[in-house]
Amino acid sequence: MANNTLTQPVPEGLAERAALLGSATETLTEDQARSFIAEQLAGYDFDDKNVCVVIPDGTRSGPHGLMIQAAYDAIADRASKITILIALGTHADMSVEAIEKLVEAPLDRFPKAEFVNHDWHNPDAIATLGTVPAEEIERLTKGLLTDRPMDVQINKLCAEADVNLVIGPVFPHEVVGFSGGNKYFFPGCSVHDVIDISHWVGALITASDIIGTLGITPVRQLIDTASDMIPAEKMAITYVATTGDDHSTNLHTVAFGDTKSAWAANAKVAAQTHIKYVDAPYPRIVSKVPEMYEDLWTGAKGVYKMEPVCADGGEIIVYAPHITEISEMHPGIGTIGYHCIEYFTKQWDKFKDHPWGEIAHSTHVRGLGSYDPETGVETLRCRITLASQVPPEVCEHYNLGYANPDELPWEEFAADPETLIVEHAGEILHRLASDRPE
Repeated sequence: MANNTLTQPVPEGLAERAALLGSATETLTEDQARSFIAEQLAGYDFDDKNVCVVIPDGTRSGPHGLMIQAAYDAIADRASKITILIALGTHADMSVEAIEKLVEAPLDRFPKAEFVNHDWHNPDAIATLGTVPAEEIERLTKGLLTDRPMDVQINKLCAEADVNLVIGPVFPHEVVGFSGGNKYFFPGCSVHDVIDISHWVGALITASDIIGTLGITPVRQLIDTASDMIPAEKMAITYVATTGDDHSTNLHTVAFGDTKSAWAANAKVAAQTHIKYVDAPYPRIVSKVPEMYEDLWTGAKGVYKMEPVCADGGEIIVYAPHITEISEMHPGIGTIGYHCIEYFTKQWDKFKDHPWGEIAHSTHVRGLGSYDPETGVETLRCRITLASQVPPEVCEHYNLGYANPDELPWEEFAADPETLIVEHAGEILHRLASDRPE
């Protein structure tokens, strides 16, 4: 599993600093969650404060509406100002209709709040907090980067608030180990330097190695260091929820604390609920990607979370008939295509000036492999086939396989014990039982 030489244990007592309701084996009711959030926020000083509530975008599953509504209700009569900032990272803006679907209510249900998309393209919306020197980056990354400082920039709304309240789920994540907590600031509300450096460090470790790592990974170290530079108080409501076979949401836990402790409390839970161990790898995996992933940039979670259990020489079919493009927001992926990490590191002079976040995404999708610079031959561990509305010639250009989504042999797949079909792919990480931590 994880490269433990690069990952530090979660500090003793950190998770226990947060208040936690529920467990990995429980299912909470909405009333239980609302009461817990109301009680916890009642004990925190939001009075006359400018509060920036940082929430996920539509690419994260979970009972977001319940959590956001409960938090708003708990502080609406106390805070002097409430801004609800959508942590897009570099995803596309959400429309009013999409936001209302996310929060499960019309926006006028939140009369005191202003909803804002993180405006990552706009320099006027960004505050510069300082620079982490190259020497510190080298220390934090255990030598993976040695000559690159990191400019720390974030949405001004976070920098100028009295309190930042992060509300979001915790999942296994291909860049940081487990998502949540300070990750909602960096990359959620930041711009390219922190995004590029953190994602590149994750790529150097490899998504297969870092995803589902329960500990303080080098990437978590980077984003925690950047978050420490935010002058505002930083609190979080984190939660762990799974999707049932009937597409219902099962809420297991809710935590409240500072952004580090609330993350740590629910990372421990997500390690139990969101990692499925299988005895042997599968030669073929069909990832059925839900419609909340609108392109391959976001829908690639159907690859990340399945690649660890794909057999050598096997195939992952990303079944996403609703997807029509690779990435509108990141056309630079079309320049480089999808390749393994060695393809880039062994030709670094050729690629070093390309946005590192896009290179990292490329390697996450394509998975493990090797590249021989003398012959120009790239050998990839498994095949990635896209079954979507993206035409075959585009798939070939990006170094992906193509399948017609209307012609997949579902009966054959279902009858084949060596084919794994995954519903709602992108949520549960699959790993081999031999990789289970002791």
